[in-house]
Amino acid sequence: MTRTLAGARLTGLGSHRPALHVDNHAIAERIGSSDEWIRERSGIVTRGVAAPDESVVDMGTAAAAKALAAAGVDAADVGLVLLATCSMPGPLPGGSPEIAYRLGATAAGATDSVRTGTAQHVLVIGSEKLTPMVDPDDRGTAFLFGDGAGAVVVSRSETEQVGPVVWAHDGDQHAKLVIDGTRRLSMEGRAVFRWATTRLPDLCRRACEAAGIAVEDLAAFVPHQANERITDSVVGKLGLPDTVAVARDVCDSGNTSAASVPLALDRLVELGQVTSGAPALLVGFGAGLTAAAQVVHVP
Repeated sequence: MTRTLAGARLTGLGSHRPALHVDNHAIAERIGSSDEWIRERSGIVTRGVAAPDESVVDMGTAAAAKALAAAGVDAADVGLVLLATCSMPGPLPGGSPEIAYRLGATAAGATDSVRTGTAQHVLVIGSEKLTPMVDPDDRGTAFLFGDGAGAVVVSRSETEQVGPVVWAHDGDQHAKLVIDGTRRLSMEGRAVFRWATTRLPDLCRRACEAAGIAVEDLAAFVPHQANERITDSVVGKLGLPDTVAVARDVCDSGNTSAASVPLALDRLVELGQVTSGAPALLVGFGAGLTAAAQVVHVP
């Protein structure tokens, strides 16, 4: 018996941003830098810093609860909870079962999916607490990273509103971005910058082609918020018109790794820069080195 794959759509967004924000002046003196230098190098003005007792799971749960509320979905109806993070305290246990438990997603499992029709709703969360993992004396990374969480509900749909995913990778450069056994993050920023600005434009074009949309017809461009100079370079190489809203959440949040795309998309919606149903190009990239992109319709 052949099963027809169901469509999928995003139905709700949610985010959690720490109450504490640290500006560049608090970091610059220690690394022999300045607010102006940090802004020029990254576009970052301030970044969220989680409280000592505020965990990846805490932030992920808060963002997920908001996404469920926005979607009008009861946690008991969620078939799968996925958590993307690189900053849990240890390799085990993972955080998604605890988040599911806290939310009351008692039916959530590890094998359901929207497209195969075995789940009506899937909750996808990115949550990171990176600031404790950064060397405060490392001039190349001390100013880059922040904490926070973003979440989205993906639901079954009669029409397809989530485009195909396209991928890129360069495993030969896997050592350019590392979290070692001491939970210390290190990165060769120039190498990552060169790779991203070289590979992402083609990846973005392929994602649009796979979704059947012209680049200029996008309503929003939401790349991983790693560095504003990377974003500017890709925007220029794609020739995006001014009609496309470009996410620049890195300025206020820093690089929040797995949380950055949902946080940035939620901010665009919050600011009214993109409307429900509009096509947005999402692009994630980072350690590996790996990247992925797809076009979705904004919830």
